[in-house]
Amino acid sequence: MFALGLGLLSLRFLPTLPPTGWLLALLVMALMLLPFRTYPLAFLLLGLSWACISAQWALDDRLRPALEGQTRWVEGRVVGLPQHTSTGVRFELADNRSRNARLPKRIRVSWHGGPPVNSGERWRLAVTLRRPSGLLNFHGFDYEAWLLAQRIGATGSVKDGQRLAPAHNAWRDSLRQRLSSVDALGREAGLAALVLGDGSGLATQDWQVLQDTGTVHLLVISGQHIGLLAGLIYGLVAGLARYGCWPRALPWLPWACGLAFAAALGYGLLAGFGVPVQRACVMVGLVLLWRLRFRHLGVWWPLLLALDGVLMLEPLASLQPGFWLSFAAVAVLVLAFGGRLGAWSLWQLWTRPQWLIAIGLFPVLLVLGLPISLSAPVANLFAVPWISLVVLPLALLGTALLVVPFVGEGLLWLAGGALEVLFRSLALLAGQRPAWIPVEVPLGYWAVSLAGAVLLLLPKGVPIRLLGWPMLLLAIFAPRQMVPHGQVEVTQLDVGQGQALILRTRHHTLLYDTGPRSGAFDLGARVVLPALRKLGVESLDMMVISHAHADHAGGAAAVALGLAVKRVVGAEADGLPVFLAIARCVSGEQWVWDGVSFELWQWPGATSSNPKSCVLRVQASGERLLLTGDIDRAAEQAFLASPLAVPTDWLQAPHHGSRSSSSWPFLAQLTPKSVLISRGRGNAFGHPHPQVMQRYQAVGSRVYDSAEQGAVRLQLGAYESPVVARSQRRFWREALP
Repeated sequence: MFALGLGLLSLRFLPTLPPTGWLLALLVMALMLLPFRTYPLAFLLLGLSWACISAQWALDDRLRPALEGQTRWVEGRVVGLPQHTSTGVRFELADNRSRNARLPKRIRVSWHGGPPVNSGERWRLAVTLRRPSGLLNFHGFDYEAWLLAQRIGATGSVKDGQRLAPAHNAWRDSLRQRLSSVDALGREAGLAALVLGDGSGLATQDWQVLQDTGTVHLLVISGQHIGLLAGLIYGLVAGLARYGCWPRALPWLPWACGLAFAAALGYGLLAGFGVPVQRACVMVGLVLLWRLRFRHLGVWWPLLLALDGVLMLEPLASLQPGFWLSFAAVAVLVLAFGGRLGAWSLWQLWTRPQWLIAIGLFPVLLVLGLPISLSAPVANLFAVPWISLVVLPLALLGTALLVVPFVGEGLLWLAGGALEVLFRSLALLAGQRPAWIPVEVPLGYWAVSLAGAVLLLLPKGVPIRLLGWPMLLLAIFAPRQMVPHGQVEVTQLDVGQGQALILRTRHHTLLYDTGPRSGAFDLGARVVLPALRKLGVESLDMMVISHAHADHAGGAAAVALGLAVKRVVGAEADGLPVFLAIARCVSGEQWVWDGVSFELWQWPGATSSNPKSCVLRVQASGERLLLTGDIDRAAEQAFLASPLAVPTDWLQAPHHGSRSSSSWPFLAQLTPKSVLISRGRGNAFGHPHPQVMQRYQAVGSRVYDSAEQGAVRLQLGAYESPVVARSQRRFWREALP
């Protein structure tokens, strides 16, 4: 069982998948080893081969490159729960058909300004199709991996469509609509998350509060909810039998086990049967089965069986962070509670699990690059019983009794009020202790931290157990890689159709542009701010906003609210947050940080936003970088008359490679060796223009495109080749062009 799980988990760490011939050979070899009773090796190979074959099926089901960017009429059925926002709707299509084209089985689309879409409906849609892709940053969320784990073979945007058939067997969506129509004191979305596992309606502020307090697991249906419901049903039947209220003709134990498992499965179906729910249902089923047969149940075997069961059903589950957190949390509790002598007091049973999980999950969160809540142990002390004993029973009972006039609505009103009390309390705590985003830790330090966590989870009598504390905390105080004097580390983040660059010298940090914002979708908060914290940046010495367009300045407010910014320089103040004290970009302003020189330039004759862009020239040990914002040909012509118009090693492509920029005289005089392009894949503006790309090629420039290669990191002053995020090989990522 352990060998099978190890083989299945190995998929997550493969840079590429073995060829089909090798997979078949591994499978045959595994089957040939079984008669010789070399079970560990045989099952290891079986797990690995099955995981790779399943992953290859998912990769083969992706959209063909020839269809990239094409708009086609697609007929399909809406599956899952559509996510309605203020700007449109996002949903998934299955059973797709299109004339003269084979499409993936599952497509995720967005419809800007589209009509209401319900689960189970059949639609005929005009969709601009794209292969699965997403923003790719160092240590950031991997959207491509998430899409593959969901077996989504294409994404797209809907241009037009018509409904072909009404919803069929869409009870989850109908129930969600019914829940959203009741009065729950503004917490209808929270009740939908608890009852149906649909958190799409929760506001961004609510998710941030949950993340800061480490209570996200309480608002998504997890093993705790499944086990609680099964335990309540089992206890109800057992209690009735104990006091003689259960029919004697029906043996109470089989009925208690059967009804408890049915309740767990029913709740799992409500939740969409995700990975935590699958694991919980398997483990609840095992516990009830062993209870029914009066056998002693070991602590590790059910967990291992649940792990193998989940991965056999869906090998790609290991690509999701939630999979690792779910099983790690259960493993921590099993290790902490299993085989202990003596009973714990009620106070210990209430408090110890929170601290033990915080210790046990610390290295897991660290290696996954996820935020770590410092207030989670305290928040969960009152949040777990409040959700488990008050909110969840009221929500489930109210949902079940919605058919009874006024009763169901009244219970849901009480559940919403209880949820509002919880969120207000958590918000106060989050304001004092927001989530901590740790700096990247070397593998050796992380391994010591993991060993320290395991030591602390062992019983008190174990020798050198207290040594676990310095071992665990070693990851926090791990030495950070310092930028050498006279050099600057430049990171162009992948923020789609926008721009954001982080420049770090030995003791200073500058942010040039802050990424785009569109409505509630703020990449300053989602990408730029986490990237700064991941680098260990606690404050910005300067934030330069080239101009006020949303794709360059949209994330300024989120960054300024999340970090202390000593000085903000911009070409214009109009359209920027009023609380930012903007210093005007002055041509000729120079300064030196740690042996690196910086100089600003702006065209005084500019009359519109793009040509007004504040240009920044950086020079480190003779190697030059020019950041140009969105200047156009006229501004480029004026720039050629400035002292900064000298041969340049690195050029940030003006206006994302637009045809209105990167003129021949400009490139001929600068002769950049390399060009950085920050743009969105398949953007509506056609950036970069083919003529501009030809000019870059003509002057011998090597192009680094964020849409193709993800984030780019270079060491200015070291004269070295940069590192691109896509060079970190993963089997689900397309190879570099």
